[in-house]
Amino acid sequence: MDATFWATVGLVLFLAIIAYLKVPAMIGRSLDERAAKIRAELEEARRLREEAQQLLAEYQRKRKEAEKEAAEIVEAAKREAGQFVTEAKQKTEDYVARRTALAEQKIGQAERDAVNEVRARAVDLAVESARAVLAGSVDAKVGAELFNSSLQDLKSKLN
Repeated sequence: MDATFWATVGLVLFLAIIAYLKVPAMIGRSLDERAAKIRAELEEARRLREEAQQLLAEYQRKRKEAEKEAAEIVEAAKREAGQFVTEAKQKTEDYVARRTALAEQKIGQAERDAVNEVRARAVDLAVESARAVLAGSVDAKVGAELFNSSLQDLKSKLN
């Protein structure tokens, strides 16, 4: 019994010293300070998480805007390319039509020139032949009159 008594007395003394030194209050303050520090860290973490979410949302919005703008640029480029192709086709067709018309005009002019040249040579040959025939059979005065009337007649028929 003696040991139990002294163990109890030692325990009571120990508890009295702890109470006298205010160890439970110190432990409470320490735990309160630690809880406040943890609360502050949690609050800071929550604030940082919210900022990160806001930044993420902003970057996602900017990415979507950039994608939309890129799509618009691509669409505009496609429209412009289509317009350029259409214009180029039209210009090419116009150029070919003009060249064809010009070539046809040149061919027509060459045909007219050739016909006129053939007519002129035919007139010259006819006149020369008529003069040769008439020179042998008609005197000079009648020949000149015949020549002039034939020439007038031939000119009116060729024109």
